[in-house]
Amino acid sequence: MYLKALHIIFVITWFAGIFYMPRLFVYNTEAESKPEPAKRILHEQFEIMMKRLWYGIAIPSAVLTLLLGPAVMFNDGWNKILFDEPGRWLLIKLIFVVFLYLYFISLHKIFKQHLKGIYKYNSQQLRIWNEVATIFLVAIVMLAVVKQGISLVWGVGGLILFIIVLMSAIKIYKMIRSGKS
Repeated sequence: MYLKALHIIFVITWFAGIFYMPRLFVYNTEAESKPEPAKRILHEQFEIMMKRLWYGIAIPSAVLTLLLGPAVMFNDGWNKILFDEPGRWLLIKLIFVVFLYLYFISLHKIFKQHLKGIYKYNSQQLRIWNEVATIFLVAIVMLAVVKQGISLVWGVGGLILFIIVLMSAIKIYKMIRSGKS
């Protein structure tokens, strides 16, 4: 029970880092268009914020999540049925978790680029990339809570519909922002 509680706590803090880091990328990228000395001051401040978030919260939480997840799985005996029908939901969830860690690695790569003053992506691309974490969160939580109570077809269909709604909201937000400037 305590292992599961700790696992959930570190998943939440990890996601906090995953959600906030791309926002800092957006702000840091947008600072490029500011005149000096504001540009330099903003970059320095965002670098401090990114380092504290990444090294103080995101990476430690990702590591602890990775250690506690298998501990919970073995403690609760889920490893014994992972490849059986009742454990299929966990297998699919773990596939999403692998992709979430790959996403996390991509954020680390962007973080390192920002520290070197390399801005490969514009703020709109980073806003879209920020929402990928939301898709993973929804998929993983639905699988963990609903388990085998939902069919694969309905689950995939629901996830695709969610992605369409999310991307539409990003597009609408961009149009609203463009209209204000």
